[in-house]
Amino acid sequence: MAATSIHTQPYFSSKSSHKLIGNNNLHRRNTIFSSLKPFSENHASKAYSAHKLEGRNKAPVFLAKAATIGSSGGYSEPLIGDAKTAQKKRRTIAGVDQEELLDPVQLADQDSLFCEFNGVHIHHKICHHHDQSEVDTSDKEIKKVGLPMVLLHGFGASVFSWEKVTKPLAGLTGSKVLAFDRPAFGLTSRVREFMGWNVNPYSMAFSVLATISFIDMLGSDKAILMGHSAGSLVAVNMYLEAPEKVAALILIAPAIIAPIISKKVKKDTDTESDPVPPENPFIRVWRAFLEFCKRVASVVVGMFKRMGDMIGSVYNRALAAVLRSALAVMLIRMIIDKFGLSAVRNAWCDPNQVADDVLQGYTKPLRVKDWEIALLEYCVAMITDSTSKHPLSERLSEISCPVLIVTGDKDRLVPAWNAERVSKAIPGSRFEIIKDCGHLPHEEKVEEFLSIVQRFHQSVFVAQSTAQV
Repeated sequence: MAATSIHTQPYFSSKSSHKLIGNNNLHRRNTIFSSLKPFSENHASKAYSAHKLEGRNKAPVFLAKAATIGSSGGYSEPLIGDAKTAQKKRRTIAGVDQEELLDPVQLADQDSLFCEFNGVHIHHKICHHHDQSEVDTSDKEIKKVGLPMVLLHGFGASVFSWEKVTKPLAGLTGSKVLAFDRPAFGLTSRVREFMGWNVNPYSMAFSVLATISFIDMLGSDKAILMGHSAGSLVAVNMYLEAPEKVAALILIAPAIIAPIISKKVKKDTDTESDPVPPENPFIRVWRAFLEFCKRVASVVVGMFKRMGDMIGSVYNRALAAVLRSALAVMLIRMIIDKFGLSAVRNAWCDPNQVADDVLQGYTKPLRVKDWEIALLEYCVAMITDSTSKHPLSERLSEISCPVLIVTGDKDRLVPAWNAERVSKAIPGSRFEIIKDCGHLPHEEKVEEFLSIVQRFHQSVFVAQSTAQV
């Protein structure tokens, strides 16, 4: 199916080859993507109010058979009622009124866009390169490659976090830049009941599928993925599942546990060594005995590992049940109320530089109905995803596309040394560190960040296009 113009009817392309999606064995076939439907014909011109959604029948979701990733939470209504009673006693959370929570579309900005993907209304924004007016175009020598870019926010963030760099990036790439809110964050709809769904909307697999579909929607064979913090996890997983769709990866303060790289001692084969004496027969017997013990130990360890997997599965289910309880709902409200604003401030190198409009942008999603339940479901999905047999850190060496890693030297959340280790684990990646910067380089040090991205873009894509000519 040919890509349709996103100005009028931005349907997701269903064109895809049959392959496995991640360790969840989720099959992606020609029918894996449901149509991403706009809410009206003037989809790209304005935000949508809640009444436009009323009475709308959901389009059927066509999915190939796949392993179910998680399940919807069985939240007890009486217990939730008790939680809401407690909520009324405290009318605000992190300074946000909780008395009248709204549907996401009622909180949309003028340039907000909504589309339906597999039963979830995804909030996103698109910036066209010809719309940008704040970019310095004085350097006429800069060439535009024309590759679109997809921005993936981190935990607790949203499309808002890319506000300062979206237009400049569109001017830099000479193409469209798209940012979307992953489920549980921003203004994307909060799904409470998804029992029977083939894909948990809060899982990593869903985010990967949504990213692939947005690239198809942009009408491009591939795109540059830019992920911040936990968004880097989505970007890397996306590459590992569909490398042919990723032109490059830009990872900002990646929340990826860096592998421990052991140093190998190189033997000097050039120097002459003394002749090796004949091996003692006792040593040969001893080595055979040790090999036998090693095999027995491996069998025993395997048995305990299988027992551990069973225990871990029971533990994960129990933990998921706790996270879906009314007590967890009240606790998440207390945590966000107590630490929400301070977490945003501490993400900056200098917390005093965080303006009120930044705090409002980060706390705006707290006005969305069921925000706390969605956040808990996201945590449950993280537990499910963490049972993967192949940790992401062990697959970083498989990445072969151009990679840029940017971090701040004063990052309190993801230390700069971890980002550097991640860079060393990815062959040929580039590592840049910004001084006097915290966890949000694209918000705190905008000009330096854009300068680094521009140099990377020019050296990789412009150099390649010049060499081909």
